[in-house]
Amino acid sequence: MSNYVVSARKYRPDTFASVVGQAHVTHTLKSAILLDQLAHAFLFSGPRGVGKTTCARILAKAINCENLQSDGEPCNECDSCLSYNQGKSINIHELDAASNNSVDDIRNLIEQTRYVPANGKKSVYIIDEVHMLSQAAFNAFLKTLEEPPDHVLFILATTEKHKILPTILSRVQKFDFRRIKVDDIAKHLEHICKAEEIEYEFAALQQIALKADGALRDGLSLFDQLVSFTGKKLSFEAVLENLNILDYDYYFQAVEKISEKDHSSLLLLLEEIMERGFEPKDFIVGLTVHFRNLLVCLDPKTVSLLETSENVKKRYQVQSASMSPGFLLNAFNLCSESEKEARYATHPRLKVELALIKLAHLSEAMQIVATQETVDKKKILS
Repeated sequence: MSNYVVSARKYRPDTFASVVGQAHVTHTLKSAILLDQLAHAFLFSGPRGVGKTTCARILAKAINCENLQSDGEPCNECDSCLSYNQGKSINIHELDAASNNSVDDIRNLIEQTRYVPANGKKSVYIIDEVHMLSQAAFNAFLKTLEEPPDHVLFILATTEKHKILPTILSRVQKFDFRRIKVDDIAKHLEHICKAEEIEYEFAALQQIALKADGALRDGLSLFDQLVSFTGKKLSFEAVLENLNILDYDYYFQAVEKISEKDHSSLLLLLEEIMERGFEPKDFIVGLTVHFRNLLVCLDPKTVSLLETSENVKKRYQVQSASMSPGFLLNAFNLCSESEKEARYATHPRLKVELALIKLAHLSEAMQIVATQETVDKKKILS
């Protein structure tokens, strides 16, 4: 058996500087370490796969580092750092609250906190998915969390901050982790590609990052899957095929057909998409997002809201410039309503086809409404 390690573990950050997309957290933590102003308990909250547990581990390692760097980073070379990296540290403890959520589990943890570490500066307790603790466990934890022994530091991590009792929240220093930007994930994947000598197209990495939806760990899992599928040659087409994603070019084509009032070609385009294995409702969802992106591109100030490559942003800007804001807004609303109807319809294809025909003749309908409004105004004035 080979000693293969998935990318999420192999390239897990071991310093604050290597954490992706959470500079607002890592900068504050490093400053607190250097100023010796660390709180006795922290709460790291945010979406899954954005680096909460990773930052907790780096913080725990830095606190006990025997040769702390001038910028607040752990050295990863001293006995304390090496013992933790090898999974042998007796000063850093991790507890999964999802499977250890009873009051007895917390009482056992509280009992452990009484013992002063034989070496190192602090005993650090990392409690993951802390929102899974029972009500009784939370209550048993309150007093110790408020006034822990001097040698103890707690780091709580959760994806569901709203489920944690206010009495717990008031006793910890809170850090909110953000979804990671598409470009940050793509650049991290590019770094891995270079390290592993994998051929890649940056557009393919961006597509993986988009699919990850802000979670770096999800992006790394998809990346490993695609590398296996493509044989270390990540092309944009291969990524679309494996992730079962519609190429954005289909949506640009659809809007062109709508502009030309060519509903026949739109229906044929839908048929082509369905032959590729996609559902009609998937297409209308993508088209809704496409019209949203076109609306965003109407103002140069909001173009940065698009999470895609620069080339695709330019295509959006060119296409949106040829349409009026009123048309785009009506098209967006029409697609949004059709998306809801298609989701629960017995025959979703009929709902999507009706929406495409309406979109092809939307400009005519808007003109008729505008003419009628003008006539009505004249009648009122006369």
